Amino acid sequence: MKQTIAFLLLAFASSSAFAASRYCEELKAELTAKLDAHGVKDYTLEIVDNADIKDRKVIGTCAAGSKKIVYSKNKPST
Repeated sequence: MKQTIAFLLLAFASSSAFAASRYCEELKAELTAKLDAHGVKDYTLEIVDNADIKDRKVIGTCAAGSKKIVYSKNKPST
C-alpha cells in the first residue's frame, strides 16, 4: 500500500512539473504572437528561474510564480 501511494505521489509530482513547463511554453508562444502582431522585431523571450532574471524585463509569470518570461532586445548585427 505504501509503495502504491509513493508511486502515485511521484507520478503526480512529475505530471505537475510537466504541466507547468508546458504552460510556460504556451504562454511564451502567446506573448511572441502578441509582440509579432505589434510589429516588434529583434527580440528574445526566455523562460528563466526567478534567480536568473538579472536586468531583463519580465513580461510574464508561470509555473506558479517560480518562473518568469523575460524580454531582451537583440543588438542589431553589423
